[in-house]
Amino acid sequence: MQEIVIGNERVSVAKLVGKGGEGEVYKINDRPGVVVKIYNVNRRSERENKIRAMVDIALYSKTDLIAYPRDIVTDKTGKFLGFVMRFVSGYHPLHELYSPKSRLHHFPKADYRFLVRAALNVARAVGKVHQDGGVIGDLNHSGVLVAQDATVALIDADSFQFYLKGIIYPCVVGVPDFTPPELHGKNLSSVERTIEHDNFGLAVAIFHLLFMGRHPYAGRYKGPDISMSEAIAQNRFAFSLFRQNETQTTSPPGALTLDLFPDVVAQAFEKAFGLTPSARPDAKVWIQILTTLESSLNHCSKTKTHFYPSKAKGCVWCRLASNNAFDMFPDLSAIFPTLSTDTHGTEKAIQEIQMFRFPTADDLLPSPSSINRPSDALIAVKNSKYRNSLLGFFMMGAAVYGFIYEPAIFYVWIGLAIWGYSLFSERKVEQSRFLKAFQEADELVQHELDVFLQRNGLTEIIKVRGGLDIAITIYREQDVALTHDLALLKSNREARQLRAYLDSFSIRQANISGIGPAKTATLISFGIETAEDVNRTDVLRVPGFGKVMTGKLLDWRREKEAKFRYDQKPNSQDAADEKILKGRYAADKAKLENTIRNGLAVIKNAKRRLNTLPDIARADMALCEAITIRAQAEHDLKTLGLPVPISVVSLPIKSSPQPIIPPSKLSNIVTSKITPGHTRSASTVPHCPKCGSLMQRRSGKYGQFWGCQHYPRCKGTRN
Repeated sequence: MQEIVIGNERVSVAKLVGKGGEGEVYKINDRPGVVVKIYNVNRRSERENKIRAMVDIALYSKTDLIAYPRDIVTDKTGKFLGFVMRFVSGYHPLHELYSPKSRLHHFPKADYRFLVRAALNVARAVGKVHQDGGVIGDLNHSGVLVAQDATVALIDADSFQFYLKGIIYPCVVGVPDFTPPELHGKNLSSVERTIEHDNFGLAVAIFHLLFMGRHPYAGRYKGPDISMSEAIAQNRFAFSLFRQNETQTTSPPGALTLDLFPDVVAQAFEKAFGLTPSARPDAKVWIQILTTLESSLNHCSKTKTHFYPSKAKGCVWCRLASNNAFDMFPDLSAIFPTLSTDTHGTEKAIQEIQMFRFPTADDLLPSPSSINRPSDALIAVKNSKYRNSLLGFFMMGAAVYGFIYEPAIFYVWIGLAIWGYSLFSERKVEQSRFLKAFQEADELVQHELDVFLQRNGLTEIIKVRGGLDIAITIYREQDVALTHDLALLKSNREARQLRAYLDSFSIRQANISGIGPAKTATLISFGIETAEDVNRTDVLRVPGFGKVMTGKLLDWRREKEAKFRYDQKPNSQDAADEKILKGRYAADKAKLENTIRNGLAVIKNAKRRLNTLPDIARADMALCEAITIRAQAEHDLKTLGLPVPISVVSLPIKSSPQPIIPPSKLSNIVTSKITPGHTRSASTVPHCPKCGSLMQRRSGKYGQFWGCQHYPRCKGTRN
């Protein structure tokens, strides 16, 4: 146990709590609130004057946000060893908050508001350093720690640059992906840092937090592959909305974009990563911007843990989850659902819904006025045909007469006879024209009926009923689907264990030759965060990763995978996974019950209006006129002796009571695949792009697709 001297008191160091390139950090016996940093022998002389100066001006007393040196530490002979500083416990490095998988492990309850608040607190801490006359210089995610309440602490304060009595104590280090463009390629030990330099690093940290770990310069460059340092040095801000022609760089797939954020946020990032260092927003400006952003976030109506920028059209987290099956901010309350369920009451509501009779098209459509004569069009056609046939008859008679009395010009009489016969043989009326007229009239009736329903507020009620049919089917599937998912959960137990094992190895902690902090930031920006994310296809898509670097990553994954040992015994993870799955189903069931009951209330409230619809329809002039036009077309067909086609006019709702299907018979109804941790809900059924109604899964020549439930009247589809 090493003995050190703090002031005039001899103390002994205890447990090692950290180790870096400059030295080691230890706890101190009987001093729980502080730790000691002891420099490596080769660092002590170059750091002594700076640390003594920091202690002399008592920077530590000005704020709790920064772990400044507070006491000098020496050995028994008085030789400088290091310093005492505040022990920052219960905090995690900033990257463990903004990296999605790390966040779920270290900050499971954090939502997007938490990230915005943490960004706000980072700006406050950086602003405090500037207010005290210092410059951080080496601002990076390892030097910023975050607690479970989003408060922030800055460590590695001994590397900060500050001035005392005309003497500059510089910052001589820096992380490339947090270093501003103007400093790339320069010797940082000889550069005097400025607040403008810190403003760049601060913007990178805030960008990481708001954009889920993406780096602002990690994108796809249209030219040859370039490194992160080169992208920064060349000012190729991958997310820029205004300089895309200049940067020739696009953001990674699946990333948020600047246009989802309020203009003031987008403009601040454009300035921070623009061409003018002096235009970069400082900590004070970011505090104002982030305070406004925090108060303006929208709350998702589907997932209570989803908060998103107000300028976005809909919840960005729901959209991302539907694209890649990974929820950035999952609702963990589903594990212990607090929503009460009432199966008996819901079944009763379902029976009422399914027995509720909506009016049919026949109920609503007015009776047509009596039609006693063909249409003017049919009369005109028949008269024309009669005249032509009579003319043809006389022409054929004239031809016979000519053959008898003027046989020499027989060829004239033959032509006249053929012409006359053609006119006489076309005496029948063309039927297709009047069949088409009936179809067009029937479509007109459907159009006017749809307009009538819309005008009288029935369209929304019909949509509610259609949605209820889907919700009821999904509700009835719950037991079958849960049984299926539990069986699937057990069958892929080894694969889940392997995924969890590989997820425990972070790219940041991997010691792979040639993959430093900048390349690591690029990998994470393209969604490769742990060993589990490493595969040849995805890594080769990352800029700067060819076959050699990809091979190194694959070797690293294989090395970790080779040490995996499958545990066949049931363990706590199995119980937790099953509990999560059952909890999500229970929460989904409760939401479906609420949807069904609310839907029944809507339908009941609409009953009085439904009862008055036939009378209202009879007074609707446009609808009555369409009915009359169709009746006339029907009479024309009957006059011609043609069968009348079946009308396709209908309401977009099942008009008769539907049978109640017991859950045991629903196994063949389930058409979509279910994966563990994912449950279906009515919200996953898309709406038709043409009429807005709910859609159904259908099978076609090229596989399954979504088709409008009102097909063939509406032919809207989605993939």
